Amino acid sequence: MFHLAEESPADYWEIEALLDLCFAPGREALSSYRLRDGVAPVAGLCLLLRDGEGILAAAIRHWPVLVGGRPTLLLGPVAVHPTRQGEGLGGFLIRECLARARALGWARVLLVGDAPYYGRFGFVRRPGVSMPPPTNPDRVLGYALVDGAWEGVEGPVTRALAAAPGG
Repeated sequence: MFHLAEESPADYWEIEALLDLCFAPGREALSSYRLRDGVAPVAGLCLLLRDGEGILAAAIRHWPVLVGGRPTLLLGPVAVHPTRQGEGLGGFLIRECLARARALGWARVLLVGDAPYYGRFGFVRRPGVSMPPPTNPDRVLGYALVDGAWEGVEGPVTRALAAAPGG
């Protein structure tokens, strides 16, 4: 049994330790981190799962960005403790956040990741969207929370200073 909760400031260092455990050293050098620098994550879309003993099992975060000047959610990172991988926790967090993002009025979600994994949630390659280098363009994926959300939305991904759903 797991307990789902929104991330709080008290969870910060524990989540950072989980991210350090799950990702390669130097993760902060990735282009997605530059888009997050100095920008607050989206309230209500940074979630965590704790097991029955209160141990952190998984976490997910979302950040506002602009794609061609249009408000978009940047999903990531999502991390599952190595001892909990394969239990469906990452998938649960992704589906939960997509539903919450839709309810909050967001139109689209962007991420950098593996198409075979994220494709099962409905993410598809966005060839007209360009992340800052050195991002592999084949890993730039998007998801429409509302019909037509990606129509005509392309261009560079840039920092957003505040969360602004819609657009």
